[in-house]
Amino acid sequence: MPFVVISGFPASGKTTRTKELLEFMKKEWPKNVVVISEHDFVKDQDKDYTYSSSQVEKDVRGALKGEVIRKISKDDIVILDGLNYIKGFRYELFCISKNCRTPQVTVHCIINPEQAWKWNESRPESQRYSRAVFDGLVMRYEEPDSRNRWDSPLVTVQADDLTPAEAVLQALRAAPAPKPNMSTQNPMLAPTDFLFELDRRTQDVVKAIVSAQESAMEGDQLPVTGTSERYTVPSTGRLTLAQLSRARRQFVSYLKTHPADPASIPTLFVQYLNNTDR
Repeated sequence: MPFVVISGFPASGKTTRTKELLEFMKKEWPKNVVVISEHDFVKDQDKDYTYSSSQVEKDVRGALKGEVIRKISKDDIVILDGLNYIKGFRYELFCISKNCRTPQVTVHCIINPEQAWKWNESRPESQRYSRAVFDGLVMRYEEPDSRNRWDSPLVTVQADDLTPAEAVLQALRAAPAPKPNMSTQNPMLAPTDFLFELDRRTQDVVKAIVSAQESAMEGDQLPVTGTSERYTVPSTGRLTLAQLSRARRQFVSYLKTHPADPASIPTLFVQYLNNTDR
């Protein structure tokens, strides 16, 4: 389940680092090690065509992201080999990690642009970037920053360095799995009749309170149908039907986006009334 994101300029040695990481991890990691390569999604069309069209490039990123979602599993290491040069895309990958509760490490391949260009020129012609596309990607590149939670922990490797495979593995083992938050979790699915039950049960609570408070004094605790929770008559006096109806509408609006067990609705509504300034 640990996730490694490789990032760097074009022709910065990312694929070489990925292969060396793969060989090392296969020996050290007890489960599978999976590589997802950007090259596999660009191979049917040349690099210049892909990175000269924002829509085609966006489609490639979408395919990579989908593949990451499919390949992340409970125990496997997933290595994503690609430019991954857009900060927002790396954040999206981080959200996938958060949702899966898996540690993520970013490996930044650092190289001088001119040296990267020389490496690019030494490749077979079919694998090269044109100068215009190369310069455009370098200009648009957003470097990983360890201060960003989606880039941390960050392992950097210079062009002449050995691949820091051991450091990457240690970072994966030491990094805590990020805790998912509301933005990365699937919302709770409500029963198909939830809205009907929400409306009916809150209406019943309002009717019960209107009826019970006819003979009640401030501070009295009134029983309410459907719950053991008691409604406390406020010190400001009994609430009118209009006031209770307004509070009910506010409560219903909230619960529409935060579904709960229908059986708990009367209890939650009474608690809401007791704790709302009235």
